[in-house]
Formats: sequence, C-alpha cells, structure tokens
Amino acid sequence: MASKVKAWATIISFTASRIFFFFIFFQIPLFRFPCRIGTCTSPMELTSSHWIASEVIPSGVVKALLYPGAVGKAIFNNKPIPKYSKTLEAYNMNNLKRYSLTTDLQHIEVLAGSYLAVAGAIIGLVKSRRLGLFGLLLLIWGLSKDPRLSKGHLSSKYYKNAISIYYPTMSIAVLSAFLSIKDDVKKIISCFKWTFVKSKYR
Repeated sequence: MASKVKAWATIISFTASRIFFFFIFFQIPLFRFPCRIGTCTSPMELTSSHWIASEVIPSGVVKALLYPGAVGKAIFNNKPIPKYSKTLEAYNMNNLKRYSLTTDLQHIEVLAGSYLAVAGAIIGLVKSRRLGLFGLLLLIWGLSKDPRLSKGHLSSKYYKNAISIYYPTMSIAVLSAFLSIKDDVKKIISCFKWTFVKSKYR
C-alpha cells in the first residue's frame, strides 16, 4: 500500500509541476497589474520588466526566459512569431525607466510573489518545493489588498490602471503548485485511502 501511495504521489506531483511550469513560462494570463511595460498579466512579465529596468540580470538571459511565452502568444493570437532578437521590443522592454525603491516597495508582495513563482516553477522541475505555491499566495494577497482591484464593471477611464485577478487560470495555477508538492500529495492520498478502508470494513 505504501509503495502505491508513493507511486501515485510521484505521478501527480510530476504532472502538476510541469503544468505549473507551463503556466509560468508560457505566460498564461493570471492577473492584470500596471507595471513598467504598461500592463503585466503574468509573473514572468513582471519579474522580467524588473530585471531589465534594474539591470540585475543580463538582457540575454531575460530574452531567453521570455521567448517561449512570446511564441505561445503569437500562435494563440494567430500572429507572426517574433524574431528572437526582437523579443524585448515585443514586450516594450527596450527603454525601461528605472523606478525608485519606494515605488517597488509599494507593491513588494506582488513583486516578491512573482519572483518566488518563477523560481518555484524552475526548481519544481528538479525537486518538489513549496516555493511556487508561497509565491502565488503572496501574489494574490498583494493584488487583493490593492485598492485598485476591480470589484466589477469599470469605465474605460479607470480600466487602464485597474488591477484584477483572472480566477479560472489563477485557480489552476495555485492547484498545480500545491499538487506539485510530493509530500503533501502523499499525505492526502494516504488520508483518502485510510478513510476508504475504514468505511469499507465498518
């Protein structure tokens, strides 16, 4: 029984970690948030714009991280696939202004959550960790406490600066991040098996 639980936990966590990686690296829209490039809809866009503006990471590395999402978006929107050399231009990241530290600190939860989500997606391919889940939860908390969070219909005047969470895709991302944690999945499966066995022999 223990070996079956372990096998199922491995399969589920492996699949979930790949789904989470797909959501992050192919930049599936999870939210809407005003950022340096105009509006960011994924943790990868948010962290990449911060990397370019702060010059923390070389632009070549950022380009490599962004390109899979650029290709995916082009295919989905039936547009020409951008050239690799034009990736930063496609995201309006060529001449980003450096924000002050105060501006970054105002949205520290959103920025930190995005960083953790990206790091968690990469690490999750190799080892089961809670980093991605913590990142998304921190990101959701940061977005939820912002007064600009859209609570319903907004006029076009305010829509540009509105913040919103795309709940269907965000829910899938959070679920996949949670299920990628092998130890937790193992506990859940064991709990269900124990409950089933108890009810069977009553």
